[in-house]
Amino acid sequence: MVIQLNPEPEEQEEQALAAFPEGELLEITRVERQKKSDHRYIIHFGTYNLTVHEDVMIKYRMISGRSFTKADLEEIVVADERQRGYVEGLRYLERKPRTAMELTRRLRQKEIGETIIAEVIQRLQEERLIDDPLYAKQWTEQRIMNQRKGKMWIRQELREKGIDKTIISEALEEITPEQELESALQTGRKKWNMIRGDATDKRRKTGAFLMRRGYSGEMVRQVLNTLRQEEDYEGEEEDFYDPD
Repeated sequence: MVIQLNPEPEEQEEQALAAFPEGELLEITRVERQKKSDHRYIIHFGTYNLTVHEDVMIKYRMISGRSFTKADLEEIVVADERQRGYVEGLRYLERKPRTAMELTRRLRQKEIGETIIAEVIQRLQEERLIDDPLYAKQWTEQRIMNQRKGKMWIRQELREKGIDKTIISEALEEITPEQELESALQTGRKKWNMIRGDATDKRRKTGAFLMRRGYSGEMVRQVLNTLRQEEDYEGEEEDFYDPD
């Protein structure tokens, strides 16, 4: 047996309205707030009922005494699913920015249909609440400058977040080689100074550390050469130090 976790709008209609009679005017007999939910309401049509978001209820004027056909309610169910997806999207974006793919995965977990997900993503993009190019740019800057990660590491992270390859490349291109080298140098210098041992040991351990953080082999070599020169220079100062 196959279980569909994110049915399409037509299937949502069938599931929600399966028991509703065809070809009849269905009058709303009662409206009540759903327990444990501030924004959803149960709409009663005699022995039948369905739940909708408050915004949908207001939009379609679902108040006691008004009548709807099953076809009307099918439209309302789709509108409610669309609103539910949008609200879930906003809730997921409350704490921090997300990529389009991250939000898509989240809505799938909430069993939102694929067609509705696409509509929600498009709406949030139009409202600039989802902006993959801006996300990639800010993520890259933060990881380079604050987290001291290399471009190879950042590229992989953004891929996992579903960012398009072209957008990733554009974001990485905004970081100059000098900026990345400075980030690698600061990271490498801190690691180098923590290692107890001779220069060969420091070079080996610092190089491996920088590679794990996503810096290229060429950049790691530049950093290690600089650090070795700095240490040799400090050693020369110590040799020529004369307290008298």
